[in-house]
Amino acid sequence: MVNFMLKISADLENLTNLQPQGGCDDPSFPYLFKLKCGRCGELSQKETCVSLGDTVPLLQGKGTTNLVQKCKFCMREGTVTMIPGKGRPLTQEDCEGGKFAPLMLFDCRGYEPVGFVFGAGWKVESLEGTKFEGIDLSGDDFSEYDEKGECPVMISNLRSTFEPVK
Repeated sequence: MVNFMLKISADLENLTNLQPQGGCDDPSFPYLFKLKCGRCGELSQKETCVSLGDTVPLLQGKGTTNLVQKCKFCMREGTVTMIPGKGRPLTQEDCEGGKFAPLMLFDCRGYEPVGFVFGAGWKVESLEGTKFEGIDLSGDDFSEYDEKGECPVMISNLRSTFEPVK
């Protein structure tokens, strides 16, 4: 059993607290990434979608998981279970320090997550407190004007990594 922490970073201009629309533990937020088989190393052709709100029973009958999937190459079955309560928003301080913020923890058995895809459903707030919601980051950036703070705001240079956690 290996846990992987999804960490994100970006350049936030006059912004802070980048996170999924309903927070880091939003049950409807779709986490999209590819899976690498732990046995044969095959990488899934398409991104896999995992969300806290979707659960399936484990075949052994003990508990649930968020994803059960078979490798198309070696036919080995693996699971991905999301562990809420371990993430937090990406702040302006993180960005200034060149740091990544932990977003979600995944318990992966038989698979390794790779290549997180930023999509729709994000929120962020300006340093003046203006909230921007429903942001689509699939285009790799976001720019707007904060009327309250009278300044441009921007998200760019999106980065992500999956780090093994013991």
